[in-house]
Amino acid sequence: MRILLVNPNMTTAMTDTMAGIARTVAGARAEIIPITATRGFPYIASRAEAQIAGAIALEMIAEYRDTVDAVIIAAFGDPSLAGARELFDMPVVGMAEAAMHSAAMLGERFSIVTFSPLMTAWYMNCIAESGLGAKCTGVRTPPPRPVLVDSVLKDTRAELIALARSAATEDRADVIILGGAPLAGLAAEIANEVPAIVIDPIAAATAQAIALASITMPSSFAARAAKPASKSSVGLSRHLEATIAADRA
Repeated sequence: MRILLVNPNMTTAMTDTMAGIARTVAGARAEIIPITATRGFPYIASRAEAQIAGAIALEMIAEYRDTVDAVIIAAFGDPSLAGARELFDMPVVGMAEAAMHSAAMLGERFSIVTFSPLMTAWYMNCIAESGLGAKCTGVRTPPPRPVLVDSVLKDTRAELIALARSAATEDRADVIILGGAPLAGLAAEIANEVPAIVIDPIAAATAQAIALASITMPSSFAARAAKPASKSSVGLSRHLEATIAADRA
């Protein structure tokens, strides 16, 4: 089994960290194929940026669509998740959705802890779209400040631990999701310091991608009612243009 890990952020170090976590989860069950956006943003921090990065993610997936068994969109907020599921004949998993559904199965209530309040409104939208709003206690963040993506873990680690503890003790969340690709890997490091289950979204997404690829037949996807009609286009990447123009009958 081959799982495509698509990072629509441009930060290669982030991709490397997430790929390492995914490979640990996958073990011998799947090969992880990591790819990183070559244009766009160092990291995605708003809904507008997510729209742009999501279009880039579709192009990235299209290039590999015939060579992989499932896709992980490796950006919290899941840019273009619905569109990718509609377009490609394979399971497509988003980090945020995978983490939230995993949290809902692991406990009664969950909270999202992230490193910047700029993402709060966007993440609240993700919670609503997941249908799990009744199980979520909310999003906790540090106060506003400039974010340096390369050092965000070091700069905010103590605050993130404190926020996770507060979510567990004050909000009564029994599962904590560490939201944001720059926080990949932190869950395992702080799990023993938080009185709750701590989820790494890329680990959850990897486990779900493998599970979904294992229980579905590739031939079943072509008959889905949600498949869009084939259509010509102008100015798209060669692979995405071919995907959209493919016969959907």
